[in-house]
Amino acid sequence: MMHYLPNILFLIALAAGIGYFTMNIKKIIRNVKLGRDVDVSDHKKERWNNVVRIALGQSKMVVRPIAGILHVIVYVGFIIINIEVLEIIIDGIFGTHRIFAFLGPVYDVLIASFEILALLVFVSVVFFWTRRNIQRIRRFWAREMTSWPKNDANYILYFEMVLMLLFLTMNAADLQLQQMGADHYVQAGSFPVSQYIAPLFDGMSEGSIIAIERTAWWLHILGILIFLNYLYWSKHLHIILAFPNVYLGRVQPKGQFKNLESVKKEVELMMDPNADPFAAPAETEEEGAEPEKFGASDVMDLNQVQLLNAYTCTECGRCTSECPANQTGKKLSPRKIMMDTRDRLEEVGANINKNGKFVDDGKQLLDDYILREELWACTTCNACVEACPVSIDPLSIIMDMRQYLVMEQSAAPNELNVAMTNIENNGAPWPYNQMDRLNWKNEA
Repeated sequence: MMHYLPNILFLIALAAGIGYFTMNIKKIIRNVKLGRDVDVSDHKKERWNNVVRIALGQSKMVVRPIAGILHVIVYVGFIIINIEVLEIIIDGIFGTHRIFAFLGPVYDVLIASFEILALLVFVSVVFFWTRRNIQRIRRFWAREMTSWPKNDANYILYFEMVLMLLFLTMNAADLQLQQMGADHYVQAGSFPVSQYIAPLFDGMSEGSIIAIERTAWWLHILGILIFLNYLYWSKHLHIILAFPNVYLGRVQPKGQFKNLESVKKEVELMMDPNADPFAAPAETEEEGAEPEKFGASDVMDLNQVQLLNAYTCTECGRCTSECPANQTGKKLSPRKIMMDTRDRLEEVGANINKNGKFVDDGKQLLDDYILREELWACTTCNACVEACPVSIDPLSIIMDMRQYLVMEQSAAPNELNVAMTNIENNGAPWPYNQMDRLNWKNEA
C-alpha cells in the first residue's frame, strides 16, 4: 500500500485541483449568462480568422514591439512547456518516470526546447517585473490600479518565475541522477540549460539529489494546479477566455452603432408619408408585461458578450493609454469601465451564491461603480476598442449606459439636450430655423 501512496496522493491533488477549477469556471459561466442573449451566429469565417490572427497569432500584441515580443515568448513558452505537464500527470498517476523517453531523439529535442523556452520565459518575466515596478510605466499605476490589481500582477510574475526555476531544478537533478546511474532515472532528454545547474549537486549523495528532484517535481505540478485555480481571481483569466472572447468579438464596422428596433420602427413610421399613425401595431405587448428597458444601468442589462469581455480584461491599460479623454485629464478610463463591470458582476454572483437567487442589494453598476462623468467624457472614437489585444469593447458598455441615462432618465448633459432639441426642431444641432440652416457654416 505504501508503494502506491505517492500515486494516490497525486490523484487526490489532481482531482481536487481540477474539480475546484471546474466549479469556479461554472460560476463564471452562470454569471455571464445573467446578461442578455446576443446573436453571434453571423460572420463565422471572419470570427475564426480573428481567433487565428488575434488570439493565436497575437497580432495586436506586437503593435508595441518590445512588450509584444516578450509576451509572445511567455505565451509560446507556457503553451509548449505545458505539453510536459502531460508527461508529469501520466508519471504521477502510474508511478513511471519520463514515460515519453521512448521517443528517443524527438524527446531530446522536446526537452531541449522546453528548457530554452523556460529560460526565455524567466528573462521575459523579469523584464516585465522591471517595467512594472522599477520603470513604473504610467499605465500600470493609474488610479484604478489599486493594491489588489497591482499585487495580482506581481503575484503572477512571481508564480511564473518560480515555476520556471522549479522546472529547471527538476531537470538538473534528474540529469545528475542519470549520470550517476541511479535506479529508475533512465538516460533520456537533452538539457542545454539545466546542465549548468547540475554541477551544484556535485558531492551530494544520491538520496539527497533524489529528494531535491522529487521535491521540485511535486512543487512544480502542485504550483501549476494552484496557478490554475488562482486564475479565477486574477486578471490572468484571459489565458482561458481570450479565445472565446475574440471569437465573439465585434465584427461589424467600428463606427457602426446598433439600433433599437422599437425606436427604429417609430422613426420609420414618422418618415413614411403613407403610414397610418392610427393603425394597430403588428405586435402588441402582453397584458401587464413590463416594457423593455432602454440601455443599461446594471450588469444584468448588458449582453453576455459584454460580461465575457469584463472577465477577459487583462488590465494591461493599452485602452486607457490610447484614450484621448484620459490623456486630457478626464476621469474616463476604459480599463476601469471593464474592471468595474467585472467587480459588480462578481458582487451579483456572490449575492446569488448566498441567497440562491439575486436579492436587490440597493446597488447598481451606474453611480455605485461607474460615474456619469466618466460616461459623458467618452468621445466614441473607438481607440480603446482598436487598442485591446483581446477584442474587448468598453465603448459598447459606455454607449448602453448613456442610452439608459438619455432614454430612461432624460439625464443627458445640458449641452447634449440643447443639441438634440435643435435637431428635433431645426433638423440641425445649431439654433437656426429651417430657412437659415446653412448658417451653421459660419460657426465653423
